[in-house]
Amino acid sequence: MPAPSKDPIPSRPRRPKLLFLVTEDWYFWSHRLPMARAARDAGFDVAVAARMTDHRAAIEAEGFRVHPLSWRRRSRAPAELKAIAEIAALYRRERPDIVHHVALKPVVFGSLAARFAGRPAMVNALTGLGYVFTATSLRARVIRAILSAVLRVLVDRPNGRVVLQNPDDLSLLVGRGISRARARLVPGSGVDIRRFAPLPPPETDAEAGAVTCAVVSRMLTIKGVPVAVAAVREARRQGAPLHLLLAGVPDPESHAAISRADLESWDKDPGITWLGHVADVREVWARAHLAVQPSLGGEGIPKSLLEAAACGRPIVATDVPGCREIVRPGENGDLVPPGDPAALAAALAALAGDAERRRRYGAESRRRVETDLSAEAVGHRIVAIYRELLGAAPRR
Repeated sequence: MPAPSKDPIPSRPRRPKLLFLVTEDWYFWSHRLPMARAARDAGFDVAVAARMTDHRAAIEAEGFRVHPLSWRRRSRAPAELKAIAEIAALYRRERPDIVHHVALKPVVFGSLAARFAGRPAMVNALTGLGYVFTATSLRARVIRAILSAVLRVLVDRPNGRVVLQNPDDLSLLVGRGISRARARLVPGSGVDIRRFAPLPPPETDAEAGAVTCAVVSRMLTIKGVPVAVAAVREARRQGAPLHLLLAGVPDPESHAAISRADLESWDKDPGITWLGHVADVREVWARAHLAVQPSLGGEGIPKSLLEAAACGRPIVATDVPGCREIVRPGENGDLVPPGDPAALAAALAALAGDAERRRRYGAESRRRVETDLSAEAVGHRIVAIYRELLGAAPRR
């Protein structure tokens, strides 16, 4: 009998470790799941660090490891220092090859923590620069200057990439000193074009003969929800057969939250229905003839518009960064100035009265998503960035 070989059994190469840092689990599940799946399918060992609420089991069922954090989106200085220390300890313990920071607070806190934890390669993804980068008040200008300096120091690193969702945000940050060579453009989170399949126009409406439009978003003033309400009221006053659905709830951690009292008051209007939280937004698009995005600015790529477009809905949106990346005026929708109820009312009324244009716009919306904005297309782009970083840095 031959003697057993003394040669060691070859070990499989270690999968590169990727850690997502997100404020809350629901946001990861809603906005970053396609990217994480693409990384997993490309051979990455994926983990998620976030405050856990309702989605831990679902995240773990995807095969992702979970690291619960105690932080919140809004907190005071002592808690924020504790959060940075908690993240740094996690990075030292987990030793990820790449950390993917999602949104402004994780970008800043995660980049600070990385300085104390061996400096892993970083993807710093800003999901939209927010209203502070578009507002003109003195307070906004001061905060903007401070944030720009912080981002230049913390985020723009040789072993990192800054990911923006639209060309306007990319140009703005490059103009404020972020290296263009280390900046990348990835248009949003993508949309599952199989789950969000084309839907036929609704057969019945909230009111006989009415054309239904829908806003799907958090109920915030900066999302332009009051503008949509005013626009639909004005259009109806002029005789347009419009009905507005509002799908979403206030965000208690935002200063821009619309009060429940206001939402309930609007719901009493014969032309407006507040649906509250809708677990499956396909139900909203099944009831709506067209999508409305009246944002005042600060968007990345609005996920609700991607989903509406995938369902084959025409879109009326404001001419702000993020929205204009989805809407091609005269092709799949129309753009109006932000904060202008009269212009929005006119655009909605015109589309309400033209079923053939709605059909044409809706078909083009679907085509655009299939071509450029699917979850698969976005997943390929983000995985290419991960591989670029792995090629530029040694494994940890």
